[in-house]
Amino acid sequence: MRDHPVEGAAAALGPRKLRDVYRRAHGQAPSESSFKRVLSRAGLVEPRRLRKRQEAGRLFTGRRAQSANEIWTVDFKGWWYGARSGRRCEPLTVRDEFSRYVLELRLLANAKTESVRACFEGLFERHGLPEAIRSDNGVPFASVQGLLGLTRLSAWWVVLGINLERGRPGCPQDNGAHERLHLDIQRELEAQREEAQAVLDQWRREFNEQRPHEALGMRCPAEIYQRSSRRYEQSPEDLVYRGMQQRKVHQMGHISWEGQPVFISVALGGWSVGVEPRGADQWNVWFGRLLLGQLEGSPAIFVRATEPNNPEGAQVQ
Repeated sequence: MRDHPVEGAAAALGPRKLRDVYRRAHGQAPSESSFKRVLSRAGLVEPRRLRKRQEAGRLFTGRRAQSANEIWTVDFKGWWYGARSGRRCEPLTVRDEFSRYVLELRLLANAKTESVRACFEGLFERHGLPEAIRSDNGVPFASVQGLLGLTRLSAWWVVLGINLERGRPGCPQDNGAHERLHLDIQRELEAQREEAQAVLDQWRREFNEQRPHEALGMRCPAEIYQRSSRRYEQSPEDLVYRGMQQRKVHQMGHISWEGQPVFISVALGGWSVGVEPRGADQWNVWFGRLLLGQLEGSPAIFVRATEPNNPEGAQVQ
């Protein structure tokens, strides 16, 4: 095991999964207890720490994916310094929630919107589009201060017809399975201060193709995952709204309404919003299928929504 490129993999798998990997390779395998004894003698078994229910991630009340590509989860793994270069290493991780398939484990030059978007463009081209993407509330995925938490990156996801899901601030357990993925990476890669993309690629292939999961009936993620039926062609130039007035959001975040600038959101700069009559001196403002808020009065002021709502409301093409 020590000659393996990724040390610590045996301990991370545990005796049950390790036995299944052995059986796949050799057709039969010793008992699970035999593997447990070998790991214990090698000092690779840690006592399991009992945790309180809330610490185990049971507070999350959101939905769980029931099929591949229903929800992708995304985050940046906490950084470490590479053993050879001494440079900071903080890979982007993207995972299909249902199949556990790791779609991406990528070292980026930085965590800026342009870098992360380019990575997702490659993912969408290879795997198609998910129904929703779940993230935490950190940049570039979300903005605590922004309208509905939108950033330029998540606004682009909305344009592509992808729904947004986020964990509650300060509650990493809301994306607990993704955090567990990071724990595996920490044990097997961060502990050795690995930083080469080739090593990360190999780890991802082994995770997807060789590691069985109890929740998958001891199957590997690659045996479950399949490409999305929603194909990614290219980003549209703009959104088109049916039965509404359309206004382009200036790069500084405002639209022109009745000859006056009205601030909406910098994150939407370059995209159009739809303005729908609601009543006397009232209009709903939509971005894709997101109701952003209302224009009220004359001259109008923008009253922003406090949370995403009615995701099927606006008709866009």
